[in-house]
Amino acid sequence: MTKEEEKEKIKKIAELRALLEKRVEDMETELEGLRILLGFVDDTLIEKGFKRAEIVKPVPTPPKAVSPPAIEYERSIPLKTVTGDLLANLYVEKDSMRVVLAEDKSFDINTPPFTSFLVERVLAKMQEKDREAASTGEITPNKILSYNITRDGNLIREITIRNARSERSRELKSAVRWTLEKMYEKMVQTS
Repeated sequence: MTKEEEKEKIKKIAELRALLEKRVEDMETELEGLRILLGFVDDTLIEKGFKRAEIVKPVPTPPKAVSPPAIEYERSIPLKTVTGDLLANLYVEKDSMRVVLAEDKSFDINTPPFTSFLVERVLAKMQEKDREAASTGEITPNKILSYNITRDGNLIREITIRNARSERSRELKSAVRWTLEKMYEKMVQTS
């Protein structure tokens, strides 16, 4: 094989690798989307009274609950694993959410899929869509979704989401729950 043929072969292999990387990325995105949809379906079934066997199992005494915030929120939703471990408490107001992570868990901001999924693919994308909507006059600039992540070093303590319109509430709740479940699984595996 000549040097020219060798270069051409390497070039084709590199192109194939790039195509494979793109396909894997697309499939991962699709899989994450399917998991979010599955979360929506689970939430709907639970709201309608359907209980999965894992959910109705007797649960040991839950860990120390996070104290409620000083602000009066319309409702509080505990986010738990299917085995009953408290991940966080979600406080919901008309157009905002506050996620207070369980004090007995150490959710590191660098643990996937926090940044790659929740921040970049959910929160930042919603914010980007709102900016586009504001630029076309569909919404006012003060209605653009914003979020703040309160940390103690690398540990996430709280996530505040403002201008989370009601039609996004379920998607945000499911995305937060799924992200925290995946992070918790990784924490349990490494300990």
